[in-house]
Amino acid sequence: MTYEVELKYPLTDEASFRLRLGELKAQPRKTITQEDEYLNHPSRDFAQSDEALRIRRIDHDNRLTFKGPLVDSETKTREEIEIAFAEGAEEARRMRTLLERLGFRPVYRVCKIREIFVLSTESREFEIVIDQVEGLGKYVELECGAGEQDLTQARQEILELAALLGLGPQVERRSYLRLLLARQAEGEIQP
Repeated sequence: MTYEVELKYPLTDEASFRLRLGELKAQPRKTITQEDEYLNHPSRDFAQSDEALRIRRIDHDNRLTFKGPLVDSETKTREEIEIAFAEGAEEARRMRTLLERLGFRPVYRVCKIREIFVLSTESREFEIVIDQVEGLGKYVELECGAGEQDLTQARQEILELAALLGLGPQVERRSYLRLLLARQAEGEIQP
């Protein structure tokens, strides 16, 4: 089983954060546009089960992703299964139509511009991103992959990296989807 080990924080001091990235020699990779369309299961509520199903468009690339429930109380570690499918907006629309025919219901679309950095350590590679999320503002996400055998070590290492980057102390454990739905419920943004 493959796990995504992730931490997320609001970006409150971008200049200091970028300085720390440079000090740690994090390498800039690229800036991309992501559009995530979340869907809910026909017979169980993913908000209750803490799961997610999304169609992600990264420029022209398309991916279908399932995320299982969180497995710990400190990080956003969860099983993740991601499958690439045919490129283009029309293919993403067709996948959404297929899922709707199976009973899945669209929930919300999350749009962001993601600036990606990579930091390699002796034990693993971390992806560090600065996200400009439409309707939310800027956030930092730290992410790495892990198998069952090194999951505990990966969680410890990502927490140590967050401390080195001056992030915290409070991790944002809610997804962008949940944050946007909460703002919508409070009347701060329109659906």
